[in-house]
Amino acid sequence: MFFVNYTGPFGFIKPWTAVRDSETLSQQFLTPSIIAGIERKLFPELLAKPFELYKVKRHRLSYKQVSHQQEQIQPRGWNKSKNCYFRKKSILVRGVLIEPNLHLGFANLDDAEYAARQHICLCRNEDILLPAKQIVKITETEFDTMANVFNGFELIFERTDQSFLVGYNRFDQNRPMYGWLKTVGSPVKHIC
Repeated sequence: MFFVNYTGPFGFIKPWTAVRDSETLSQQFLTPSIIAGIERKLFPELLAKPFELYKVKRHRLSYKQVSHQQEQIQPRGWNKSKNCYFRKKSILVRGVLIEPNLHLGFANLDDAEYAARQHICLCRNEDILLPAKQIVKITETEFDTMANVFNGFELIFERTDQSFLVGYNRFDQNRPMYGWLKTVGSPVKHIC
């Protein structure tokens, strides 16, 4: 397999359960729909195909810490008071991943090289991750055992006894998505 490493200063992975809670922490794993979205950003020709994963075969995410940041929001709807329409404002605290490090695995070198020339984002367009220059060719076994290099969280997209609900796929009639979390090495980097 061929792995491309993406890094950036920060990134937010919106939990599927978040509905404008006063505090929302970033997920530490990527769901099937997030990987499919990244894949379609890298390879726009896949937009016309049914919801499946075609090119990204494996992935792994690690980060340094979670930073709590305040954000001012407004609800979508309008309120009316006398002859005036207004939108209330509120503050939420968002937990954002600091220095996320994402490895994406591809089956062939052409796909990896094409992906390595582009940026990605996890869930928000302003959270850009840039590719490392070098593409790494290793086996899946090495990817799973080299914990010092490829540490992180990886959601395995299958339903087993250890699987849990990770969201609903809005591209596939809101069918439930399941997976189990594989942890390799120390996904949260130590700050010295």
